[in-house]
Amino acid sequence: MTALKPLVVVGDVLLDEDIEGVATRLAPDAPAPVVDVTGDRTHPGGAGLAAALAARGGRDVVLVTALGDDPASEAVRRGLSGRVRLLELPLHGTLPVKTRVLADGRPVVRIDRGGGTPGEPDDAVCEVLAGAHAVLVADYGRHTAGAVRAHLEDAARRTPLVWDPHPRGEAPVPGARIVTPNAAEAVALCAGTPGVSGPSLGAFAERGAALAERWRAAGVAVTLGDRGVLLTRPGGGTPMLIPVPFRAGGDPCGAGDCFAAATAAALADGLLPEEALQRAVAAAAAFVAAGGAGNPDLWETPAVPAPGRGPAADAADAFGLAESVRARGGTVVATGGCFDLVHAGHVGLLESARRIGDCLIVCLNSDASVTRRKGAGRPLNPAADRARVLAALGSVDAVVVFEEDTPAALLERLRPDVWVKGGDYSVQDLPEAEVLREWGGQAVVLPYLDGRSTTSLARRAAEAAAVAVRSGKG
Repeated sequence: MTALKPLVVVGDVLLDEDIEGVATRLAPDAPAPVVDVTGDRTHPGGAGLAAALAARGGRDVVLVTALGDDPASEAVRRGLSGRVRLLELPLHGTLPVKTRVLADGRPVVRIDRGGGTPGEPDDAVCEVLAGAHAVLVADYGRHTAGAVRAHLEDAARRTPLVWDPHPRGEAPVPGARIVTPNAAEAVALCAGTPGVSGPSLGAFAERGAALAERWRAAGVAVTLGDRGVLLTRPGGGTPMLIPVPFRAGGDPCGAGDCFAAATAAALADGLLPEEALQRAVAAAAAFVAAGGAGNPDLWETPAVPAPGRGPAADAADAFGLAESVRARGGTVVATGGCFDLVHAGHVGLLESARRIGDCLIVCLNSDASVTRRKGAGRPLNPAADRARVLAALGSVDAVVVFEEDTPAALLERLRPDVWVKGGDYSVQDLPEAEVLREWGGQAVVLPYLDGRSTTSLARRAAEAAAVAVRSGKG
């Protein structure tokens, strides 16, 4: 079997340190808060965080970056071990360390230390970029992208390349598939552009189109926080706004890295840019809701060794999501079914279920399981398509496919707090109810729109097709 090509991340690694504490008083000698420290943790940041996020679910990721012999570089190597493959450039100086002091989860001050310049790349960099499935450039203004620019220009001609820019960094290479500045970066990069000012969507559309022209990029996706992402192309035209699926109130640190990494991974999976951005917006929202870069589960959970994609990789994400929600005291909600043709009844059920807790995981019957339950000719849509439709809904945080007739075995692994079914069931009839009692979970039934079902939709479609054939319009 031919090995899958890796996703290659190129950029500047930092060491992120979070000093956490509580502040209940001011210092006697200055109007500054006194932070009583309760915890201190470090993890790879910058391109290191982007690479680790891209590797979730077992994807093969190679990180091209500059590292030295200093303690911060060693800490980054330990943090990335077993998650990504490192291809190092020499670092002349020390690795930058970014320290945040947080009181009650909110940053009080940030302290930056260290810094160096990358050395020349060797032939291994050219080889790995030549064999990349997709490339992500995570530019933090520390010149790693500039050191390998010629190799990146060659890569952009033959593979999807996503560039996450920095105002003090390199200009993206021509031919980048998507460039991902945030709102502040877009404003800074377009400072002085005549006739472009203000925070309106129209102003950001003009900025994005101007940057796409300047960089000769296929598209520029400006991230606008809670407003979503605005995709623009050179020459103007109608921009596309991809809204966020829900408002996430967690720590936004690292959300841009998550968004860029998810975009590059989706392009590597063959998605169109518009589809890739939809997946990336949802991934970034879930990342923030789970605690952002400070979420300890990102680094305490072992890397998934399997390189496969599809439902198995999605399942790994679902289990990690459930663990992270439980770890912060949240409520994990799950529901299940065939979801062969998603209709208004399904949408209402899923929206109601999501409001019960802090995440919603859908347990989806496999194709063979649907056939055993519904008979020959079903499902109408394969599991991969059904999972993709469900995952695109803002109310759904993860989808897991199961092969058995009931999701009981899957629920024993997920251990949700609440199991939800539609009103055409009763709790006493649910075989899952007994399983949930093992860990104190609760099965509930929610109201369901009458007259909506896949079977009735399929019957009406068949009847309409038959009428069309008889009338000569089929």
